Amino acid sequence: MNMVERIEQAYLKKGVPDFRPGDTIRVFAKIREGEKERLQAFEGVVLRYRGSGSRSTITVRKISYGVGVERIFPINSPVIDRIEIVQKGRVRRARLYYLRKLAGKKARVAVEEEWGPTIEKSAETTGESVGPSKEKENQPS
Repeated sequence: MNMVERIEQAYLKKGVPDFRPGDTIRVFAKIREGEKERLQAFEGVVLRYRGSGSRSTITVRKISYGVGVERIFPINSPVIDRIEIVQKGRVRRARLYYLRKLAGKKARVAVEEEWGPTIEKSAETTGESVGPSKEKENQPS
C-alpha cells in the first residue's frame, strides 16, 4: 500500500451500503440555502459505479416531470449524508447507458427477487398428501 492509499483510508465513509448498477437508491445530499442546511433526497437507478477508494463516484438517473435527470455523486463526499437502497435490480451490464434511450415501461429494470430461485411448498408444510390428488376411478382392466 503506497502513501496515497494510506492517506485516503482516513477519508473513506463508514456504513456505505453495498449496491450495484441497476439498483434503485435514495441519496440524501446536504443542500445549503443561505445560512440554513437541509437534506434533499434524490431517488433513481444507478447507471454506473466508477472508481475506487476515496475517488469513487456513482451516476444516478431519475425521471422528473417527464425529463431524465442524472447526477454524479462522489460517494465519500461530506455533502452526502446517507444512501439507502430502495430496490435491488437485476441487470447484466456494468454501464446502463442504454436506459437513456428508453422511456416508460421499457426503461424499467427487473427486480432481483423475480430472478431468484423459486421455492416450492413441500407436502409436509401444506398438509396435502404426497400421492396423486385423485384416485383412479373407472379404469378399464
